[in-house]
Amino acid sequence: MPSDSAFWVVQILNSMQLAMLLFLLSVGLTVIFGLMNFVNLAHGSLYALGALSSYSIAKALGGMWPAYVLAPLIVTAVGAVLYLTIIDRLRAAGPMKQVLASFGLIFVLIDAQRYIWGTDQLGVSHAPFAGSVMVLGEPYPAYRLFIIAVGAVVFALLYVLLERTRLGAEVRASVDDAETASCVGVNVERTFFVVFLIGCALAGLAGAVALPAFSAEAGMGVAILVPTLAVVIVGGLGSLTGAFLGSILIATTLTFGQVLFPRFASILMYALLVVVLLARPSGLLPARSA
Repeated sequence: MPSDSAFWVVQILNSMQLAMLLFLLSVGLTVIFGLMNFVNLAHGSLYALGALSSYSIAKALGGMWPAYVLAPLIVTAVGAVLYLTIIDRLRAAGPMKQVLASFGLIFVLIDAQRYIWGTDQLGVSHAPFAGSVMVLGEPYPAYRLFIIAVGAVVFALLYVLLERTRLGAEVRASVDDAETASCVGVNVERTFFVVFLIGCALAGLAGAVALPAFSAEAGMGVAILVPTLAVVIVGGLGSLTGAFLGSILIATTLTFGQVLFPRFASILMYALLVVVLLARPSGLLPARSA
C-alpha cells in the first residue's frame, strides 16, 4: 500500500472530482424527488445527452467553452418536452408507473442517442486546462481541478438561490409541505416546472464537464445512475447540503475502496447505503421536517 503523502492527496482529489460530478447530477434529482415525489430514472440519460451534445458543439465550434453554455440549454429544452408530454401527466400516477415510464424513457433516449451519435466512444482533444499541475511532486490533471471548481461554484450559487431568493423560499416551502405552501400563495406547479428544468440543466452541465475527462457514449448515464441514486438516499430527499455531503461520502467510498479494498470495492457503496438507512432512514440531512 503506498505510503507517500502525494499519493493520498491525489486520491483525495480524485474523490472530490467524482463527488462534484455526482453532486451536479444528484442535486437536481434529489430536489425533484423531494419536491415532486417523482421517480425520474431517466435523469442519467439527460447527463449522457449533455456529454454527447457537447461533443457535437465542440466539434462544430472548435472548443468546449461554448458547449458548457449550449449543452445545458439543449438538455433543458429536451427536459421541458419530456415534462410537458410525459412527466407532468404521471406525477399523480403513483411510484410504480413513474418507475416504469422513466425506465422506458432510458431506452428511448439511449436509442435516440445511438441513432444520432452511433455506438463509439467520443472524445475531444481541444479541452481547456489540458496540462497538469504538480501536487506534492506528483503531476495531476488540471482539468480535474476545474471539475472540482465547477462543482464548488454551482454549490455556492445554488445555496444563494435556495437561501436568499424568493424562488428558494418557495422551493423549501414546497418540499416541506406542498399543500400548505399552495394555501399561502406559492405557485407550486410553476415551482415544480422551474426546479425540474434546473435539474435538467445541471445534468447537462455535468455531462459537458465530464466529456473531456471521461469521453462520451450512448448509454453512459446508466452506469452513473446507481451512485447518483445512492447519493440522493444517503443525503436525504430535497436537501442541497445533503446532496453535497452524500456526494462526498459516496465518491470517497468508491475511490478509496478501489485503492484499499479492490476485491470489495463494488459492494462498499451498498454497505454505506445500508448503514445510513439503518441509522437514519430519511437520510443524513433530509429537507422535510416530518
